Parts: sequence; C-alpha cells; structure tokens
Amino acid sequence: MSTNHYQFNVKMSCSGCSGAVERALSRLQPEVSKTDISLEKQTVDVYTTLPYETVLEKIKKTGKEVVSGTTL
Repeated sequence: MSTNHYQFNVKMSCSGCSGAVERALSRLQPEVSKTDISLEKQTVDVYTTLPYETVLEKIKKTGKEVVSGTTL
C-alpha cells in the first residue's frame, strides 16, 4: 500500500495545541508513519496509508480549526 503525504494548515497558538494534534495523530499508528508539525508555519504534514478524510477528522477532533488541507 502506498504512503500518502497530506499537509494541513491548522490554527495552533502554542506548543500545547501542536502537542494535542501530535497526540491525536499518534493514536493512528501504525498507519501514520510520520508527522511533521510546525507551530511557526501552522502546518501539519502527515505521511500515512489512511484516507485524507480520516486524518482530517482526527485533527478536527482536537478542536483546532483546519483552515485548509492538500495532498502532496
């Protein structure tokens, strides 16, 4: 199964916000092979075999606003 690379623009104001997103995504392992969260750029990169919608819903469940998302 091929790995997808999704990038989400997520409103995060502090390290607690990015930590919440990281914890939520870590629960999707082993399907999520890597996450790269930049508080400075407000981006969340996810490398996974899961569908886009599944990852999007998991991020939204943290209560953070997902401004946009794309498949790279």
